[in-house]
Amino acid sequence: MKQVYLDNNATTRIDPMVLEAMMPFLTEHYGNPSSIHDFGAPSRVALERARQQVADLLGAEHASEIIFTSCATEATSTALHAAVELMPERREIITTAVEHPATLAVCEHLERQGYLIHRIAVNTDGVLDMQQYRQALSPRVAVVSVMWANNETGVLFPVVEMAAMAHDVGALFHCDAVQVVGKMPLDIGRTAIDMLSCSAHKLHGPKGVGCLYLRRGSRFRPLLRGGHQERGRRAGTENIAGIVGMGAACELAQVHLPGMNTIAALRDRLESELVSQVPSVRVMGGNAPRVPGTVNLAFEFIEGEAILLLLNQAGIAASSGSACTSGSLEPSHVMRAMHIPYTAAHGSIRFSLSRYTREKEIEYVIDALPPIIARLRALSPYWQDGKPRPAEAIFTPVYG
Repeated sequence: MKQVYLDNNATTRIDPMVLEAMMPFLTEHYGNPSSIHDFGAPSRVALERARQQVADLLGAEHASEIIFTSCATEATSTALHAAVELMPERREIITTAVEHPATLAVCEHLERQGYLIHRIAVNTDGVLDMQQYRQALSPRVAVVSVMWANNETGVLFPVVEMAAMAHDVGALFHCDAVQVVGKMPLDIGRTAIDMLSCSAHKLHGPKGVGCLYLRRGSRFRPLLRGGHQERGRRAGTENIAGIVGMGAACELAQVHLPGMNTIAALRDRLESELVSQVPSVRVMGGNAPRVPGTVNLAFEFIEGEAILLLLNQAGIAASSGSACTSGSLEPSHVMRAMHIPYTAAHGSIRFSLSRYTREKEIEYVIDALPPIIARLRALSPYWQDGKPRPAEAIFTPVYG
């Protein structure tokens, strides 16, 4: 059975060079970087080198602006809680309706504590309603938290412009950059972004390590207290092997950035061939700027979970826009926010490529998927004689 991995927005294969960089810190260099004896010295040096490697990829002006965390989820939670703690008189937060649950869950928690949450809407292409954003901005807003690229559709948001607008009303700006770091050039130091989250395992690094970028001069309150690590900004003995791996992954990502054009071309071929061969398919965010390597296709009149199961049998790994795996039959909050018709939202499939994706793998998926769609539609009550049933015979509510 052929194995094709196209679920890189979920997690990536660790680069062998990253693993090689990590291994000494899982074996002979086991000292605590906070120790003053010689055993801690290699860890201490490696920690600061990794900090510089991450800063270089992000375009941060100072390595000290990088705070290592366990993941981007922790970084995001830290950023939002710090912002509201610093400005208790401001009781409003702006985010979007399509953020990652790492952001939405914190906002929901703060909403229960009396904060007003503005969730900026998107249109059917997943593009933010900037007029709604402008109207939500006010001196009452403590923080704006917006992702740079949506994890399901790959649609890019104008975070640089939005950060400047947030500063105009005195609000802090946090960005979830998980899906763009290592995929497009960044120059954070030249933006008004105050805080930014990213994760190593999304760019061929190890799981269990991420970072929070915190602009120099920004006021801050740590989420985890109890130690002096990370200049008192994140307590807990550092995961040196993981941090070394993240640094190495960032350095390699910078080397491979020019290859993103090849990944985008492979994504475009996959998208165009499937759209031409399969009837009744929608490209989610197809009319908006997207990060290279992400395509979300909604195959109408069938269930995404069934598509994934048959793809898996064919040796192809992808993911669904449906939240079925979490025990719900509802489509994801992203599909609902985009007002996708019921019959399409349930058939949403995300393919996400990486620098390890090869043209022959894309060709394999192009050959394998159309028969799977045809097989499932033959069983669908919404499909008849190779085409959708008459509109009057189908009830197709729209989410939103």
